[in-house]
Amino acid sequence: MRKIETIKTGENYSAVSVGRINEIIEHKLSMGPVTIQGKVFAGQAVGATGSELSFQTLVPGQDSGFLHTHKTHEELYIILKGEGLYQVDGEQFPVSEGTIVRVAPNGKRALKNTGRDNLTMLCIQYKANAFTESDSPMTDGIILQDKLKW
Repeated sequence: MRKIETIKTGENYSAVSVGRINEIIEHKLSMGPVTIQGKVFAGQAVGATGSELSFQTLVPGQDSGFLHTHKTHEELYIILKGEGLYQVDGEQFPVSEGTIVRVAPNGKRALKNTGRDNLTMLCIQYKANAFTESDSPMTDGIILQDKLKW
């Protein structure tokens, strides 16, 4: 079983590795009586304070195992590799590398790998409606005049 590796930490940052994309399948996540092969949560490991993130790999023909919703979290599913079907509220549509799906907390969601290769995705979950117009990345970011040191 693969483990998250801490690369480096400092006062204002932390860096971890979950491994290469093709190694995500080696992780195991225990959730009470259920163990999910190929899934790893990384938000806590990296010290994220405003979101959670997970990687998951589904082998050909595998689905996520269950429909689920959330109480307060919206999710972004980013397909990194492979192809499949995404289901929200009974509707299905194809997804593949580069597809991003946003699902509101009440959306009943699931994913299935319909391809011949592994499907790997990144899921970012965060509190819905937390961002306002004043949180735009165009206005929140501050460009510094410090010289880059490589």
